[in-house]
Amino acid sequence: MEGHEESITKHEQLLQYIEGLKVGTKISVRKLAKNMGVSEGTAYRAVKEAENVGIVITKERIGTVRVEKKPRNLSDQLSFGDVAEIVEGHVLGGNEGLSKALHKYVIGAMKIDAMVRYIDAGSLLIVGNREDAHILALEQGSGVLITGGFGTSREVKQLADKLALPIISSRHDTFTVASMINRAIFDRIIKKKIMLIEDIVTASKRKVSFLKTTSSVADFERLAADSGQSRFPVTDDWNRVIGIVSRKDLEEADPEQAIEKYVTRSPITAGLQTSLASAAQIMVWEGIDFLPIVDRNRKLVSSVTRKEVLQAMRDAQNQPQLGETFEQLMWNGFAEERGADGHLFFHGIITPQMATYLGTISEGVLSSLMTQAGLAAAKDLSGSGYVVDNMTTYFIRPLQIENQIVITPVVLEVSRRTCKLEIEMSHHDGIAAKTVMTLQSIDHG
Repeated sequence: MEGHEESITKHEQLLQYIEGLKVGTKISVRKLAKNMGVSEGTAYRAVKEAENVGIVITKERIGTVRVEKKPRNLSDQLSFGDVAEIVEGHVLGGNEGLSKALHKYVIGAMKIDAMVRYIDAGSLLIVGNREDAHILALEQGSGVLITGGFGTSREVKQLADKLALPIISSRHDTFTVASMINRAIFDRIIKKKIMLIEDIVTASKRKVSFLKTTSSVADFERLAADSGQSRFPVTDDWNRVIGIVSRKDLEEADPEQAIEKYVTRSPITAGLQTSLASAAQIMVWEGIDFLPIVDRNRKLVSSVTRKEVLQAMRDAQNQPQLGETFEQLMWNGFAEERGADGHLFFHGIITPQMATYLGTISEGVLSSLMTQAGLAAAKDLSGSGYVVDNMTTYFIRPLQIENQIVITPVVLEVSRRTCKLEIEMSHHDGIAAKTVMTLQSIDHG
């Protein structure tokens, strides 16, 4: 079945205009509105949509620029040169190494003998006016970011040039530059590894099936036989989704009857930029198995089933990853063991990256570690994938850098849909934190 479209909208005209601009062109919302004869609000929404689909980017002090859209499956790791730009720094030496990729950064708030354990090739040491640390980092194959606007000696600059490893100076403090880099890594790497609805809709390349309110029950049956589906989005004359209809809805209906009165109105929908995990959560929490996929104007783009979303998530787990989130980087430092009772527990060390700018251990980090332990324990017990429904955490005593900790999850209750746990984090002085957590399965409705 095919629905008819309205004539091209101003929003679509704007997107086509933006896409037609030469790569590198700067885009002004005000100028765009004037050129296209629309309001600045309409122009702004079109620019944001273009940013979402990856054909423009917006950078501080530069503005919005037309760029070449990159395939989502390509890695886009930060280089040291990118870091220099992000932290508003200037390069003191090692210019030839600016194109090298940054793999991780290390905050040098520790003694030299402790620092060496965390630095390796591809690292970036963030440190103040400590020449011994600058030399150590370069010798380990790491770049250096000096905070507070400090410089370094001629000898260090010469070593940086010799090793082609950059030394960058930034006027910002350690906390600020780490925050700047964090945001950039999230934007450039993490977003590229999170699977979106767009990925499975594009991969399937199937015809979009839909009905109108004026379609008959017989039309439904013909479309079902042709597509193999048992539920369809229902659209208006402008292809906007207004409802859903399923075979169950039409069980009592006459074949020649219009489907209009059997349509479930105002359905829950998702967009192309919705993550698969979010789509799975929506389906579980709302008790639905089918999501129409729409654009920002609620026009139908495609549809997905819960089975397709969950299968894509399972497939993604078996694929090589482009990068790791900070949560994963922290969790990867913890070893998994099984106690005498057969239950899992986890142990690891508090690293400098887990500290706040005040030198204390971040409560958010501790909560994240206990969440990962809870999710792993629940999956080990039932085989299901879970998301956190709620959690209450008590922080009992502070932890220090390099404290050895043990995380022990205990499953209190498990059902088809939920799992309740109690999780303790402890070190040799006793319990440091405790969480009571409820998880919800994404594999069962």
